[in-house]
Amino acid sequence: MNLKKSNLKKKKTSKYLVDVGNILEDGFILINNSGRVLVSNKASQELIGKNLLNKNILNIIKNPDFNSLNFEKSNKKYDHSFVHELDDYLNRQLRIKLKKISKNKILLTITDLTLQRNLEKIRRDFVANVSHELRSPLTILSGFVETMLNDDKIDKTTLKKFLNIMNEESKRMNTLIDDILSLSKVESEEHISPSTTISIFEPINSVISTIKKSGLLKNNNLILIDDRVDKNQSLIVEADFLELTQVFYNLIENGIKYGNSNSDILIKIDQMKTNELTVSVINEGEGIPEKYIDRVTERFFRVDKARSRKIGGTGLGLAIVKHILIKHRAELSIRSNQNKQTIFSITFPILKI
Repeated sequence: MNLKKSNLKKKKTSKYLVDVGNILEDGFILINNSGRVLVSNKASQELIGKNLLNKNILNIIKNPDFNSLNFEKSNKKYDHSFVHELDDYLNRQLRIKLKKISKNKILLTITDLTLQRNLEKIRRDFVANVSHELRSPLTILSGFVETMLNDDKIDKTTLKKFLNIMNEESKRMNTLIDDILSLSKVESEEHISPSTTISIFEPINSVISTIKKSGLLKNNNLILIDDRVDKNQSLIVEADFLELTQVFYNLIENGIKYGNSNSDILIKIDQMKTNELTVSVINEGEGIPEKYIDRVTERFFRVDKARSRKIGGTGLGLAIVKHILIKHRAELSIRSNQNKQTIFSITFPILKI
């Protein structure tokens, strides 16, 4: 009877600790001297893995600073802290603190440093990139302003020409600043998975409708192709509708701008595995030289700078796409044959309904 009461008391205590731990934003894990997980909160499971209960923490957090500690042999009050980098495509960085709170209980708290690290990198890159990219339009604007101020005899035709150029350059700066802010936001939040679910068709159909009304299409068409065997299956993904809309808009707009004027843009949906789907945006045009394919998602990288500036590109569209897809745990692949097809393919994990 006493044993039952003892077990009941332990269960109530564990539940209480879990309830308290789930309020915290940081990870919270209680282990015994052998490293077995006794209690873990939601934040810790999101950071280092699900179903932690009764697992050995040394098999989960593989770090020399951590594994060198001998929990069982020492009665010391551990009070250690170290930085641990996860081996995932986000390279998330965690600060882990250990505190021995009793003879057979050790408390771990886990803080995600990824946001802080990303913000520091964004600040550094922001200054370097903006100063470089804004120099050209600002030079043009200041040049025309100086000419107009110093020349009292400018005729109306020349003046109008100057003002039109200045207007276009100011618009380009506004677009550039909007894209920089958008990229900075998604970079700083890419470690946070979306919390909403949508059908993949929602953002795709929205973008197709918007582009058809925008006047971007000339002698080409947008064609949606569903190549799945089972077309009745729901393609539900964890996603932010507006962010995926931005992804598909950027890819389809690029397909139109850099494709042949009389060729169609294909949006193709495939499902080779039950737990994932692939959306491809395909166009025909000059294509991307193979040596540049790995670089086209870099911020401000342009294959053809003159052409990109002429059609209004900021060099940030594909960088924005890349970081939104990282946030959505989706993979982007690019294939291109010069003067033939260019294919941007995105593979998304599908939720089981």
